Amino acid sequence: MTRRIREPGKLRGLALLTVFSLTVPLAFTTTAAQAEPAKPNAVITWNLHAQNAIHEVAKQSPTAGTRSFAITQAAVYDAVNAIAGAPYQPYLVAPRSRPGDSQPAAVATAAYRTLEWLFPAQADSLRKQYEESLAAIPDGPSERGGIAVGQAAATAMINARRDDGAFGDAKWPVGTAPGQWRPTPPGFLQTGAWFATLKPFVVAPGPYRTPGPPALTSATWARDFNELKAFGSATSTTRTPDQTDAAIWWDDARLVEWSIKRQLATTHRLSTLQTARMFAMVDVITADALIACYQEKKRWSFWRPVTAVPLADTDGNPATVGDKDWNPLRTNAPSPEYPSGHACFTTATTAALHKFFGRDNLTFSAYSADSGTTRQYHSLSRALAELLDARVWAGVHYRFATKDGNRLGAAVARDALDRAFGPRGN
Repeated sequence: MTRRIREPGKLRGLALLTVFSLTVPLAFTTTAAQAEPAKPNAVITWNLHAQNAIHEVAKQSPTAGTRSFAITQAAVYDAVNAIAGAPYQPYLVAPRSRPGDSQPAAVATAAYRTLEWLFPAQADSLRKQYEESLAAIPDGPSERGGIAVGQAAATAMINARRDDGAFGDAKWPVGTAPGQWRPTPPGFLQTGAWFATLKPFVVAPGPYRTPGPPALTSATWARDFNELKAFGSATSTTRTPDQTDAAIWWDDARLVEWSIKRQLATTHRLSTLQTARMFAMVDVITADALIACYQEKKRWSFWRPVTAVPLADTDGNPATVGDKDWNPLRTNAPSPEYPSGHACFTTATTAALHKFFGRDNLTFSAYSADSGTTRQYHSLSRALAELLDARVWAGVHYRFATKDGNRLGAAVARDALDRAFGPRGN
């Protein structure tokens, strides 16, 4: 295993000030009342259980998993927030509770019940994890109270998400003309179109629009196409080894953002309530950003690089040249290219983290099994800027798709964060 810890250099181009100009910092403070004794954080424990259920066992795609994480973490947040006296706006409900109710019991129950609903085939393993969590909590009124609060929060969430449009049989539009999307190798699949019409969590996706891909005859198309062709090839001699590492690291299906959240909660010694709130903010906001993003993917239905490069001689642009043997560094996703879903997702993630902590200069790192390396950052904006570059280096997105995905994700995050998870009374 190679361990490479790297801080990316200067921000490239537009370096995405949009995210941080669109979010209003919310001061992050730790008070004696919020301080947590040195013991396992139940929110982190059950987030790991959720990742195992969602990704390792159910094998959900990162996009489908976004919905599952949002459902689980929002229920956990409502349960913990209620026991803390509801100092923040509930996502759905603030169940009746007492100050002495067990937060760990509430976390375990809310997470267990939502995960069991999402993955009934995993009922036995989830039940075992739940029983292990409860076994560490003293029996009595505190535990019973926490269980009741967690159950109420989970029930409200399950009722809210029944028939939300998940896993429907919607299809992506398929075309054969230059610029139109068609299924891509190796599987030539048609998956994920249902996310475009998924019930939103906070904000409806309708008002959020992108300008669309550039005309195939334009200089913009030729410039971004040729950059992608040179840097994103599986055999590129233009891309540096570190750019290759970044491209693979950011493309790991076991999203590095998942462990970054847990690391930030640990290194900043967040309380149970703080951790629950931060996780819910990130997961709910990213879900809404992806819904808006997928709606735009369906609207524009633009071809992926793995299709465009071999067929470039048909695009009517003399500045682009086709290469029938070209292959991308990373597999192109089975969905239209524009705008970049990963750009929407990571922009929303960094916007939520920026609002929670109230600053950009956070230090974090994560390991990717795909790249076999660890990458480290000292600011949210530098990490985001590298992600946008990395999608080009991976051969999966054109630069205009990452820029417009960034703008879309920032707009959704701004509005959603203004409406949810703030201090009660604001």
